[in-house]
Amino acid sequence: MKVALIGASGFIGSRLLAELSSRGHAVTAIVRNPGKVAALPGVTAVAGDIFDKDRLASLLAGHQAAISAVHFMASDAQALLGAVKQSGVPRYLVVGGAGSLEVAPGVKLFDTPDFPKAYYDEAKKGGVFLDLLQQEETLDWTFLSPSAVIHPGERTGTFRLGTDRLLVDDKGNSAISAEDYAIALVDELEKPAHRRRRFTVGY
Repeated sequence: MKVALIGASGFIGSRLLAELSSRGHAVTAIVRNPGKVAALPGVTAVAGDIFDKDRLASLLAGHQAAISAVHFMASDAQALLGAVKQSGVPRYLVVGGAGSLEVAPGVKLFDTPDFPKAYYDEAKKGGVFLDLLQQEETLDWTFLSPSAVIHPGERTGTFRLGTDRLLVDDKGNSAISAEDYAIALVDELEKPAHRRRRFTVGY
């Protein structure tokens, strides 16, 4: 598949890039600095500004899917969505956050007393992005929220999927490795099971 990956050199983006490459996809890695993109089979790095809607739309055009792996605080939701729609790319997948997941009916993780203040603004803006996606009438989107903790780790391929509720193991932990997160997102790309909805992944 021909895939455009926005933010391909970041923490999650670099894992997605490796996963996509290993599965034989042709990836256009859209980043501010192409020199930071790993040299992998099937990967072409290009410079792009996520705030330049027209330029970004032109870079996305012609791909079968676009994946956004950029921080919500470091991007503009309207510009990103506008570029995706303008480009005509048929499928849009978003690296989401855990903060907007529910921990109880009507209670989101970022509204709990122990939610780290350092991540609050990013989490709230991720929730706003998800709200905007849910209002889209035609865009074929998917938003993948990780568990509460996402960390560098192993690519095990063993994890659970959920929908809008935070996944927690029998010890009360909520975690996923960035490598396994990448598997879950690329699985969704190849075999869509969560069209126009959010889902989550965890151990």
